[in-house]
Amino acid sequence: MTCASAVISGYVRACTLVLLGMAPVVSQAAPQCQPQTEYEKLYCQIKAKDANVALPSFEDFRRNDPQVQALLLKRPAARWGLAVPSPKVAPEPETSAAPKASAQVTPPATEPPSRKSPAFGNTGLGECTLQGDSIRCPGRQFELVSNQPNRALPNGVLSEENKLGLPSFTGDLKDEVSVRRYLSTAYDRYIVKMLEIGLGGATMSFTRFYNGFWRHQSQGVDYAQRMESTYHYLKQDKKTLAVKARLHSKLPANLDNCSAVNGDILVCDDVATSWVFVRAR
Repeated sequence: MTCASAVISGYVRACTLVLLGMAPVVSQAAPQCQPQTEYEKLYCQIKAKDANVALPSFEDFRRNDPQVQALLLKRPAARWGLAVPSPKVAPEPETSAAPKASAQVTPPATEPPSRKSPAFGNTGLGECTLQGDSIRCPGRQFELVSNQPNRALPNGVLSEENKLGLPSFTGDLKDEVSVRRYLSTAYDRYIVKMLEIGLGGATMSFTRFYNGFWRHQSQGVDYAQRMESTYHYLKQDKKTLAVKARLHSKLPANLDNCSAVNGDILVCDDVATSWVFVRAR
């Protein structure tokens, strides 16, 4: 995880890591490391100290949002007395910066449009208003979600038995409508499962989720399996690490890029940042 914004999800940032006046060390113990961000440098520094540390592969790590990267790094960094910078919100990198896809897997040339879900009803959010950290709609109100302490979570949600459970994509990658339908459904489940483990304030945007899928497909990697691995590490760290309720103070500017996961959950994003709102009871 790094000080720069990433993701769900490869990210290029302009941060420079300085620890005790020393530049990060990347030794031969971590030959796969080619860090570009502050968190990636810290990842490589930790791997150089302990190649067997419980962290995902470098490629899997760099595809996560900075908030998730920070969570993954916090415990191994503390073991070596290394500081983990707070995540910063940064613009999404240009699409051209992403790894080129293979000839067999070619993602769409443009960024995905904002996700629109019919789950909220035929009227959508047209009658709703954004009021700071609340969304008010006729007959119901939604409040911005914060990350939750473990004592507020249901029993068993951090256990090994609780899986993210995204299905693997089995359709035609050239059928963009089919891919978007799959990713929209998978994203809905991802949001629900992140709320379940108390990390509703550290979710990736749909754009990053979408781009992460194509990056993994271009490398022949099953995105659902990679996401399951990340969910596993997040649960492990959530058991022992405290997480800030709010990782930043930024709020959505409007409801233009908001959609419903279901009747109780709304998600807004500005490409780089995601906000989850849950219906007030």
